[in-house]
Amino acid sequence: MGYATPVSVDVLGHLDAQLGSARRLLAQILRQGTEIRRRDVEGVLATMTDIQSEMASRVRLERQRTELLRRAGNLLGLTAEAVTLADLTGLMEPPDADAARMHSAELRGLLAEIEREHAINRALMRQELSFLEHLTRMLGGGSENAGYRPPGQAHFTPARPTGRSALHVLDLEA
Repeated sequence: MGYATPVSVDVLGHLDAQLGSARRLLAQILRQGTEIRRRDVEGVLATMTDIQSEMASRVRLERQRTELLRRAGNLLGLTAEAVTLADLTGLMEPPDADAARMHSAELRGLLAEIEREHAINRALMRQELSFLEHLTRMLGGGSENAGYRPPGQAHFTPARPTGRSALHVLDLEA
């Protein structure tokens, strides 16, 4: 068994950092989904802050990835954009190349799961916001134009009593 090449050390180290970041991001997105379902506004805002922080970290990782690909491209006589995982693993000892392929596959799976969960959270948020918009219209007298207005333009028209409740609320959990 040979020693780890500099490319191996850099690629495997970078993939480990990417995996750690992706795991943290997925955990935050899953937590955000829980907070949305609980209708915990403070919890949703806290997770948004955590997600933004992790996304800033991912920007740094992306710069490192670009630099890694540039250096590998120089070794291979390719542009950074043309370097593939197969090209990178060709510069590595077989056990390291296998580990890089496994880490890469795991990272792709995590990123797909992050994308899927984020889409679910966005749909839940749209559902909640639509419900709030509906309530706001109802509280504003049922008029489509009676929703929120900026300060100074507020014109609240209370619903007229009809002997029965003007509000019909349906609580749908996703």
